[in-house]
Amino acid sequence: MTYWVYILASSRHGTVYVGVTNSLERRVAEHKEKTFSGFTAKYGVDRLVWYMGFGEVTEAIACEKRLKRWRRDWKVNLIETDNPHWHDLYIEMMAVPVSVKPVSMGPGQPLPRLPG
Repeated sequence: MTYWVYILASSRHGTVYVGVTNSLERRVAEHKEKTFSGFTAKYGVDRLVWYMGFGEVTEAIACEKRLKRWRRDWKVNLIETDNPHWHDLYIEMMAVPVSVKPVSMGPGQPLPRLPG
């Protein structure tokens, strides 16, 4: 099973949200549909702008916690390294089911060595 750490945004350089899930396709769809009330629904944060896959849930959770502590400009740099125009990667993901994508595909490159 693959566990996913992801970053959503409301728009380019808008509000960002970091999350973790075992089903990226389902979880992003829930954000888009505003299935649950909360931060992402309140601020319209539903554009998938970055994600990374992990084979172990503990690694994914550790990455999510580390990213949540990062300064905003570090998160923006991480997003713009692979997705400079902040395109919604969910559209791309739906064209090729995430279950057949290799973990290293797309924006899921190793995190840069930044403090935090």
